[in-house]
Amino acid sequence: MARIAIVLNTSWNVWNFRLPLLHALERAGHEIIVIAPHDEYVGRIPFPCHHVDIRSRSTNPFVDMMTIWGFFRVFQRLRPDIALLYTVKPNVYGNLAAKILGIKTISNVAGLGAVFIHKSLVTLLVKKLYRASLRVPSRVFFQNQDDLSLFLEEKIVCEECVGKIPGSGVDLVRFKPVQLPKNELFVFLLPSRMLWDKGVREYVDAAHLLLKERYAVEFRLMGFLDVDNPEAVSKSDMDGLTNIQGLVYAGVSDQIEEDLAKADCVVLPSYREGTPRALLEAAAMAKPIITTDAVGCRDVVDDGVSGFLCKVADTGDLYKKMKKMLQLSAVERLEMGLQGRRKMEREFDQEIVIASYEQAVADILAEK
Repeated sequence: MARIAIVLNTSWNVWNFRLPLLHALERAGHEIIVIAPHDEYVGRIPFPCHHVDIRSRSTNPFVDMMTIWGFFRVFQRLRPDIALLYTVKPNVYGNLAAKILGIKTISNVAGLGAVFIHKSLVTLLVKKLYRASLRVPSRVFFQNQDDLSLFLEEKIVCEECVGKIPGSGVDLVRFKPVQLPKNELFVFLLPSRMLWDKGVREYVDAAHLLLKERYAVEFRLMGFLDVDNPEAVSKSDMDGLTNIQGLVYAGVSDQIEEDLAKADCVVLPSYREGTPRALLEAAAMAKPIITTDAVGCRDVVDDGVSGFLCKVADTGDLYKKMKKMLQLSAVERLEMGLQGRRKMEREFDQEIVIASYEQAVADILAEK
């Protein structure tokens, strides 16, 4: 069969999100190798791992040229038949290196991030780079219709090679409904990398408004600080945000299902997403959700049915939706959660994603 390389910007991403796909491809008889910067999670990945230096924050042309050279060298040494590329720099520079070597690729545009939220000259540059690199893949998967339509309208990708998948999908066995938590305080949870464009500021400001009204409530934030991203929330930032009772930074979790189980409602007031995995996992566990009416986020929630949508970057509207959630009865919140679970079963099962990749790989191999 084929030697398949998966290429990402962190080993954590491979370990946390991609192992079900890799195991499925291995069961189909393919050899799996991982190419990503080594971090503390590399030892947990049950496949051969190869380091490549990727500096996600860098806009230095020399550094980026070295990134292309790094991809070229590792591809030349490992000679994969197919490379599965995720995140911006692997998608751009990995595809350019693969083209030189004649390696087939499948790209996944998981979300357009800060560059497309805060439009600037950098946005124009990134579009040009995407336009050059996304002509290479045999298949380009998008995680929501908005991003797919944008790339088609801008003529960044060709219509024949695109496909839409439901994010990374969700493991419906691992993430399943559990008994409702018996908290003394109602617990809101924001589980995400701690980035300002995930709505961290709006979440904290809305929490302040509700705490002033003396609701019996706790607001938790969970996820990595100081990540390699220009929108990163630092440790000192977080210390300042959580210096009052009722706001808690809960650190990082490798067993997120246990932390979701303790929450009464999961909140992600993000400005833009691909398809937010945290919300898929929360909905699969029958947790009611509050998120923004933004690209990627709105696809996960049926407003007023499985949760509430609020306006983007609008503390006041987020506050209103969180207050509305607090004022629902336990039975109403339970029904919201169950509606979310049903939606995940219909639309976001990870088996849909795995089947799409298996077919894309089979199509490439059939061409050879």
